[in-house]
Amino acid sequence: MRLEDAARPTFARHETFHPRYGWFRKAFDAATENSEAFTDPDATVELGVGKNMVRAIRFWGLAAKLIEDDPNSANKRAPGVIPTEFGRMLFDTDTGWDPYMEDPGTLWLLHWKLLSPRCLLPVWWVAFNEFHAVEFDVEELELACSGGIDAASSWQSPHPSSLRKDVTALMRTFAPAERTSRTSIDDILDCPLRELGLITRSQATGRHRFAIGTKPTLPSAIAAYSVLDYIAFTDPGANTVLLSRMADEAGAPGRAFRLTESELAETLRPAVEFLADGDLSLASPAGAAQLAWNGEPSKLAASMLDRYFKADFDTARAQMTAIPLSAGVS
Repeated sequence: MRLEDAARPTFARHETFHPRYGWFRKAFDAATENSEAFTDPDATVELGVGKNMVRAIRFWGLAAKLIEDDPNSANKRAPGVIPTEFGRMLFDTDTGWDPYMEDPGTLWLLHWKLLSPRCLLPVWWVAFNEFHAVEFDVEELELACSGGIDAASSWQSPHPSSLRKDVTALMRTFAPAERTSRTSIDDILDCPLRELGLITRSQATGRHRFAIGTKPTLPSAIAAYSVLDYIAFTDPGANTVLLSRMADEAGAPGRAFRLTESELAETLRPAVEFLADGDLSLASPAGAAQLAWNGEPSKLAASMLDRYFKADFDTARAQMTAIPLSAGVS
């Protein structure tokens, strides 16, 4: 997938704030109660944060596809927002899958939504999909993202300060916290996606690196949902996909989760065996591992999450235990 197809040319709209605990749910709740919640003169009072944070919460809600611009808003320059169908399915207080973000899989789901098309974080998209350095520092990542955006799109180049803000937000979101004299305890603790461990530090060199390999906290159902969600956008009429494509293609879940083909197969197998009701299968015709399904990928993806989140917690976790790589793909 090309950057121009995957993302929108938006930069530094988060007001330098990385996503904080509670902001995803706060964005959804605010849009549910009042479509003008973020443009209301009393927004800072209603949301209990400063003006810049009001805009940041709105942005992260939009970026995670929990809310969207209201097509009926009278103000086209600063439109109101409404909950998306995905937002309601996840966070609705009465019927939502995980309204209080108690399931660790929800963080992986939100991570996927932040990077999935159409992404509002093109700098992040380039970092996860086009940046291949084993180890890096922030300056190298910034330079690579700048070059990647210039090479892969016809967009006007973002201002260097905007690109730097997006890279800084990325590192604050995913990288291990660094204590400095200007870092508050809230900055260190209040970042949910850091728990995913997607960016680590090399003990030998102290440099950053993306964590390649099986992710023990990534539920199989979330990985399967992401594959189907991606196919629903790129090839909605398909009923099979090669796992090599899902692992290697720019924009696909393998890049977002940093999984190889064999690791993706390992991660998907429990969902196929326990949650798909026969509508999803793994096979290796002619030696090429592929995922196959019955029906529309978007509907099957939603059904997969519905079964996962509504399953008995202990039973579901036992079923989601990864199968060793030696088991292979049947």
